Amino acid sequence: MAKKKGKSSKAQKTAGGDDPAWARTDVIEREHMRNERFEKYYKAQNILPDSEWDAFLESMKDPLPTTFRVAGSRQAARLLNDTIKDVHVPHLGGVVFEGETVLPPQQIPWYPEGLAWQFNVSKKVLRKSPEFKKFHSFLVFETEVGNISRQEAVSMLPPLFLEVEPHHRVIDMCAAPGSKTAQLLEALHAQDTLTSSSIPSGLLIANDSDYKRTHLLIHQSSRLPSPALMVTNLDASIYPAIKIPSEQTTFPASTKARVAAKRQYQLMFDRILCDVPCSGDGTLRKNPGIWKHWSPMDGNGLHSLQLRILQRAMRMLKKGGRIVYSTCSLNPVENEAVVVAALKSIPGFELVDMSNHLPGLIHRPGLTSWRPSVNKEIDTEFATYEDYIKSLDESQRGNSKMLESHWPPSAAEVDSLHLTRCIRIYPHLQDTGGFFIAILQKKPPAKPSATVGASKETSESKRSADAVEGIEKSLTKKPKLDCDAQANQSPNAQSEEVEDVDEEFLEETSEEPSASMDVDQAKTEASSEPKIRFKKGKTAEGASAHFKENPYTFISPDDPIIQACIESFDLNPDFPASNMLVRNPVGDTVRSLYMVNDIVKSIIQHNDYARIRLMTAGTKVFGKQEGTEAKREGNETHFRVLAEGLPVVLPFVGSKAIVHADLAALKILLEAYYPLTSGFADPFRSTIEAKPNGSYVVRFQPGQLGNVTLSHELVLPIWKSNVSLTLMLEKRAKSALSLRIFGEDITIVAREAAAKKREKQQASATAPPEVSVIDDERPGTAQQSDNGVYMA
Repeated sequence: MAKKKGKSSKAQKTAGGDDPAWARTDVIEREHMRNERFEKYYKAQNILPDSEWDAFLESMKDPLPTTFRVAGSRQAARLLNDTIKDVHVPHLGGVVFEGETVLPPQQIPWYPEGLAWQFNVSKKVLRKSPEFKKFHSFLVFETEVGNISRQEAVSMLPPLFLEVEPHHRVIDMCAAPGSKTAQLLEALHAQDTLTSSSIPSGLLIANDSDYKRTHLLIHQSSRLPSPALMVTNLDASIYPAIKIPSEQTTFPASTKARVAAKRQYQLMFDRILCDVPCSGDGTLRKNPGIWKHWSPMDGNGLHSLQLRILQRAMRMLKKGGRIVYSTCSLNPVENEAVVVAALKSIPGFELVDMSNHLPGLIHRPGLTSWRPSVNKEIDTEFATYEDYIKSLDESQRGNSKMLESHWPPSAAEVDSLHLTRCIRIYPHLQDTGGFFIAILQKKPPAKPSATVGASKETSESKRSADAVEGIEKSLTKKPKLDCDAQANQSPNAQSEEVEDVDEEFLEETSEEPSASMDVDQAKTEASSEPKIRFKKGKTAEGASAHFKENPYTFISPDDPIIQACIESFDLNPDFPASNMLVRNPVGDTVRSLYMVNDIVKSIIQHNDYARIRLMTAGTKVFGKQEGTEAKREGNETHFRVLAEGLPVVLPFVGSKAIVHADLAALKILLEAYYPLTSGFADPFRSTIEAKPNGSYVVRFQPGQLGNVTLSHELVLPIWKSNVSLTLMLEKRAKSALSLRIFGEDITIVAREAAAKKREKQQASATAPPEVSVIDDERPGTAQQSDNGVYMA
């Protein structure tokens, strides 16, 4: 993740690790890819041995290869991956273009199950070679529907080191545009089948401080709909405490009855991803413009923000939980220095050695020493912060932007910190971008001593609501500090402050054996807590005043709309009808129904959605049918199952709402918008004609049609009108499905586009050729990346 020079911590991310462009465009010539400050600074850091320096520098000037990941549920991903491996790759083998052999895509050796690919071809080859042009179209359409993620190789790494499981509670602190979030969602949904989705007991909160980019995040996440997803729009460095009711069912005998009956705690996380804003010099291969303006002061300026985000994450982590801190920067001030400062300021954490977690990944250990530059001229002569401060006049010391935490730890501290457990990725090692990863673990709770007893054990496992409020009061003051103010506060003072707070927690919880608090009391105290100052003069209480998203309203399982959906789709008793919500104020017309899991429901019910700036939660499953027939007078309101929600709903759908069909029926549905029911063959025709108008689920059975084979069951939604049917998929989803199954786009959209192209060609044959100003090879909405100077 990187941040554009001169922008605030909420600067918009662009051009990062998940650049959507399928073809590269270099902005400067290779001979101009040079920056003396860059070379001087990194040579001073000894990031690599001299024998590797030239190879490293030359690789930084090479364009990145195209990399992509097969996304979606595990079974679906395996199936699509087999299609790439068994159909497309052999077809691309031995391609010769302009006298040169073009290599087919290769699997990235360290990615689990071979689900990530890399190939290095020019834009000209993609455009002119028939074989690669077809493969390119396949990639574009599969990307549009979310089955493929165009993602830089190193950007795929952080979620893999988190090792998320379906029951984990996870937060992605700086999530937009969402490629890593998608990986985390896939891990939560590891138990999904080929046609249906599970409802994991865990949670993923995807957060980003940029309001506009959260909408991109929502769009990306919608490709893998999940009842376990929430998207928030908050500053990660001062992320608020989220409250949930107690999940504890047994209490010590000394617990007060009132306390045992009403309890509330801060939501703590099992896994946290901190892919923080950074200077982004690891992205030079795809952002060559950085060569022109690179300066070590960019990293110096971001150090404090990065540290605050990591510290906030550490305070939200469960004991035994894991944090992955990552940047696309090579600068130790943004990497090891941040990790050291965090470990020294908050006890109870350690770096985890996962150097052998991904066999095939080539990397280097973290640095144990470095020399920050105190100015743009790459002045790295000061070995310690004390040496630097002594070099300044007393009048200048208070204005210095340099902090003690910019410098490396002392020789006595190095061994205990285990900085070599950090992971550094350099471009010349495996033809990738540059990257840094540190895996931190909160030490598991120690067994209680005999003097502490059961009450101490309870207080260790659950923090009181008093402690939650204490967290907010102590933590949210620090993010207010700008660099000047923080520079005047020594790291020792910060460490002492945190230690005092931790001791205060222990004292408070030990006084109350149950480590709990009445919910009503917690609300009263929360209302009187000090206001948190945000940038632009906002306060924690006032921040919601400008939050204009619709509220979240749960509707009763007995609501007529829910009952109508249960009747229409023959939903079985296990359907979570109590977990359905609408995004409308109470009493407004319902157009869409969302489903969430239990933990998401609990969070929504016990927190002010505007305070946590909740952008979306769960997934849409049913939508109101707005067609002409549905609007006829006297016609009852119909709800249809949405394509994005079908995998979630499918396990509950009964036989009454399911129709079976074959490959021939699918072909007809793809070829026309509204094919007549009379145009289908029996038994599908007679079955569907006998059913009343409405929404149905069609199970297309494996089979063969000519030389086309459907090797697995396919489940899709349709809408039946009086005399016609509609396949309820978006146009691009239809095209992607057609290409995947029939090997060509047989949709009416494709035929219309081909006709327009022929007309244009005929017209251009009699007119002077036009000069194309913009040539965008990839259709669709441009997306932004996870790692770039331009934040990721």
